[in-house]
Amino acid sequence: MNNALTPEPHDSSGLNPTNPEQELPAPQSAWANHTPVFLVGMMGAGKTTIGKSLAKALHREFLDLDHELEARCGVRIPTIFEIEGEAGFRKRECQVLDDCTLRPGLVMATGGGAVLALDNRKALSTRGVVIYLRANVDELYRRTSRDRNRPLLATADPRGTLRNLLELREPLYREVADMVMDTGSTSVAQLVAQIVERLKQIDKAIDQQARRHPENSSENMRADFNASHPPENKPCTP
Repeated sequence: MNNALTPEPHDSSGLNPTNPEQELPAPQSAWANHTPVFLVGMMGAGKTTIGKSLAKALHREFLDLDHELEARCGVRIPTIFEIEGEAGFRKRECQVLDDCTLRPGLVMATGGGAVLALDNRKALSTRGVVIYLRANVDELYRRTSRDRNRPLLATADPRGTLRNLLELREPLYREVADMVMDTGSTSVAQLVAQIVERLKQIDKAIDQQARRHPENSSENMRADFNASHPPENKPCTP
């Protein structure tokens, strides 16, 4: 395991409303094996790197939401952006997030913009413990400057784009976060150890009533994408 948080290329292999009449679930320790842990934060904040190490420390499965979305659609994220635009990508992101947040015993890294959708924020905040991994613009730029799989950074001023995105999303990350961790100079090992200790102290009521929607399953999402965009109509990607 690297002791420093370094840029990691995007890898596709694999990447609260309540009814007052209903009894609320009792708070439970985040240390319980079945309570999911969700990582939110900007692209380049270290969600995948830290998430993999955290999952190993907790003896849990790790899932990268972007990689899962690519697997379900059968194409890379830049291709989804190219075919459907950001609006289409966000719609499919909502589907896979809704499905995966219902999986117990998971450490999941979300995409940087997943918190933009209200439904996503509700799912994250009510179905598990949310950790906001925070980094400043300079760190984010350093970690993402060589990554060509970031459609939103394909601009003349990626640093400025990161600054604007962080300004927009920071309040949303904080809204859903049960824990905020800075990923500046602290090593991955130290950061994970701190998270593990803090998780032991978190008690949170988890929504036990949420149910899966069949249309959000892996098989149905793949079928829907292929039906909407047959191979001959998909852009060629390397």
